[in-house]
Amino acid sequence: MSVVTRFAPSPTGTLHVGNVRTALHNWLLARQAGGRFLLRIDDTDQARSREDYVEAIRADLEWLGLVPDGEERQSARFDLYEREFRKLVEAGRVYRCYETAQELDLKRKVLLGRGLPPIYDRAALDLTEADHEAKAAAGERPHWRFLLDRTRAIEWIDGIRGRQHFDAAQMSDPVIRRADGSWLYMLPSVIDDIAMGVTDVLRGEDHVSNTATQVQMFAAFGMDPPAFAHEALLVGSEGKLSKRLGSLGMAELRAEGIEPEAVLSLLARLGTSQPVEAVIDREQLAANFQLDTFGRAPARFDEAELARLNAQVVHQLPFAAVAERLPDGMDEAAWQAVRPNLATVAEAADWWAVIKGPVSAPDFEGEDRSYLKAAADALAAQEWGDNPRAALTGALKESTGRKGKALFLPLRLALTGREHGPDMAALLPLIGRDEVLARLRALG
Repeated sequence: MSVVTRFAPSPTGTLHVGNVRTALHNWLLARQAGGRFLLRIDDTDQARSREDYVEAIRADLEWLGLVPDGEERQSARFDLYEREFRKLVEAGRVYRCYETAQELDLKRKVLLGRGLPPIYDRAALDLTEADHEAKAAAGERPHWRFLLDRTRAIEWIDGIRGRQHFDAAQMSDPVIRRADGSWLYMLPSVIDDIAMGVTDVLRGEDHVSNTATQVQMFAAFGMDPPAFAHEALLVGSEGKLSKRLGSLGMAELRAEGIEPEAVLSLLARLGTSQPVEAVIDREQLAANFQLDTFGRAPARFDEAELARLNAQVVHQLPFAAVAERLPDGMDEAAWQAVRPNLATVAEAADWWAVIKGPVSAPDFEGEDRSYLKAAADALAAQEWGDNPRAALTGALKESTGRKGKALFLPLRLALTGREHGPDMAALLPLIGRDEVLARLRALG
C-alpha cells in the first residue's frame, strides 16, 4: 500500500514553527516512500476559521517547498460526517448527554475528592426514550459522546514511542458533537483519514491520548487504524515551553531574511540523533528521514542556531536561485564574491553599494596616509591584470616593507570603508581600476 500522510491545520491563525515541523515530517515521510502528502484544512470551527488564514497556510507551504499532492476542506464534508455519524448511532456507539459544564465540573471534583479517576460516569446511558422526549419538549438539546469499549485495552505500536497501552476503563467517553450540532476534532478526523486513505499519522505527543480514543473509533467503523507516531514537542532554547514558539511564523522569518532551506534543515532533524546541518536539497532530507532516530526528550528550537544555518544555506545558494532578489546590475561574479560574507541574501545589497560606491572611509593620518598615496602611484604605474590585488600588494610590500595587517588593512579600509569583508582579490575587479584609483587618491 502506498504511504499517504496528511497535515491538518486549523485556519484560525497562521502557521508557526511547531506546525511547520509537523507538516515537514509528514512531507518527508511520504516523499521518502514515494507516497502522497495531503493537506486537510480543519475548518469545522466556522466562527474562528478565516479564509485569509487558509491562503496564508497555502502560501507558507509553497514557500517552504512542501506542496501537497491533494487538498480537502472539512467544511465541505459535513454530509459525509452526518452519514458516518448515523452509522454509529445505529450501532449504539454514540449516545446523547445533557450535563452542563458546571455539572460535569462538580462531578469531577467529587470523584477527585474520593481519590477516584475523574472520568464521566455514563449517567446519560440510563435515560429512557421518554426522558429524551421530555428534555426535547423542555428545549434541551443533547451533546453526543462516543461509547468506548471498556472491556478491552487499547494498544498500538507507536513509530517513535514504541508499544502504547491504555486502559479504556480509565478513560472518559469523549464528546464528539456539541448541542448545536457542530463537530469536535476527534470523529471528523477519523472519518477523513478513512476516506482519504491516510496510512500514516505523524503528530505531536500531545495527541497520544486522542490516538487511544481514535483507535477505537476506527474499529467502530470496521477499519484498521493508520500507523501512528508521536514526536516530542518543541521547546525554547531555555528548555521550557515558549510563547514565542507559538507565534514565530513564516512571515516573520521571511522578513528576517531566513531562507526556507534553513527552516527545513533545522526542523527536519531537531529532536533526532542525526546532525543538524545546512541542506539545500529537500530530496536529501527525505532520503535520510528515519523515525527511529527521534528521541523522547523535548526538541529545543534555538533561533541562534537557525541564523547559523541560514548563513550556511546562503553560502551554498547559486546565483540563479537569488538573482531576482539582488540589486539591479549585480551579476554572478559579484554574487560569488560577496556570498561567503553574507548572513542573509538581503545583505548583498550592502556590499553592492560598497562595490558601486561611494564609500565612507576613515580619516587616515601620518604613515597610513603616505602609504595610500604610494598605493595610488603604484597602481597608476601598473597594468590592470587578472589579479590586480596581488600585483598591487606585491609592489607595495617591496617598496614599503609592510606586511600582514599593516599591508592589507589600510587598503581594505580605503576601498570598502570596512575592516572585514569579501576577499579583496574578488572585489577589486568588480570595483574597477578607475574607481579603485579614485578612492586611493581621495585619501592618500
